[in-house]
Amino acid sequence: MASTEHSTTTTTASEMEEEKEAPPPQDLTLGRVRDALIRQEDSIVFALIERARFPYNAPAYDPSLLPQHGGRSLVEALAREVEVLQAKFGRYQNPEEVSFFPDDLPAPSLIPYNFPEVFHPASASVTANNAIWNMYLNDLLPLFTVEGDDGNYASTAAADLVCLQALSRRIHYGKYVAEVKFREAPQDYTTAIRAKDRDALMKLLTFEAVEEMVKRRVLKKAMVFGQTVTLEDKTFDDETKYKVDPEVVARLYDEWVIPLTKDVEVEYLLRRLD
Repeated sequence: MASTEHSTTTTTASEMEEEKEAPPPQDLTLGRVRDALIRQEDSIVFALIERARFPYNAPAYDPSLLPQHGGRSLVEALAREVEVLQAKFGRYQNPEEVSFFPDDLPAPSLIPYNFPEVFHPASASVTANNAIWNMYLNDLLPLFTVEGDDGNYASTAAADLVCLQALSRRIHYGKYVAEVKFREAPQDYTTAIRAKDRDALMKLLTFEAVEEMVKRRVLKKAMVFGQTVTLEDKTFDDETKYKVDPEVVARLYDEWVIPLTKDVEVEYLLRRLD
């Protein structure tokens, strides 16, 4: 249990590298942004696999478990405490990190890293974290966890937060997508932005062939990463057991990750000329 919680509150070297992966303005290309999105697929699949080690553990979401925390569930209370700690050490100075509870955050206590200013100032504050939080807890979680209660509530909440933060990072990377697309073809977007035409912007941002490729790729990653490794040669078949159902991962992208990312892109672009 302790190791799972420690991994949530401690910044590892690999996490520090990931937190600084945002491309500088002069190097902001769609190719680099896509590479970052592909890497984040790995993080999401592995986070789901780690959470699936535990059953649903309903008490972790019941505010009565922590009456001293003002009606907050263990998951929310832990998320707030962890975000405060991470904010002190600069996590949210990184523009690709978006807090779920920004009103509670203290100023960082370390010398700030000079992250490049990529986003248009009026658009930088766009957030979908309320939708991500509700989607994960209400829709996604019951799809990939088994019913049951093993008492590991703190480890469960810690694993939930890893999933939530990975999803948030991936979805809010839509701001990079929107910025690079606007820079590459401002004339294509300006008319729709000035008209506040969300449908036109959504149409400009939607490439169904790319979305289908993403869904197929995460399905395959879930199959590869989520199977039990043995020394025997084997292929994927109906008998293969997975730690997380690959179809659920594909559905996650189809129903939530891709649509929410495009919502972030549209909201970003609507403020791009402010």
